[in-house]
Amino acid sequence: MMIEVLKSKIHCARVTDANLNYRGSITIDEALMDAAGLIAGEKVYIADNHNGERFETYIIKGERGSGTICLNGAAARKVQPGDIIIIMSYALMDFEEAKGFTPSVIFPDANNQL
Repeated sequence: MMIEVLKSKIHCARVTDANLNYRGSITIDEALMDAAGLIAGEKVYIADNHNGERFETYIIKGERGSGTICLNGAAARKVQPGDIIIIMSYALMDFEEAKGFTPSVIFPDANNQL
């Protein structure tokens, strides 16, 4: 049996920008992506701690070390710069494998730095 489990999480990142006039996605600082084990194009779920919004989109790689967390396109309507969000990705795993799996969870600082 396969189950879906948390694979990666960026906990409490600060939204730096919301760009409505762009194709949909979330731009994430490449350093944060690497630390959390995320890749460009990967589907992620976003939870906004300020307004309760929850939605999904995909990742675009941002400039390494920039601290960028930018929601693009329609997702830009769900957040405001300065909001604190949680970015999560999930993976399908065999039930037994999942029992021993530990997700990658990172906690960036107020400037989205490690």
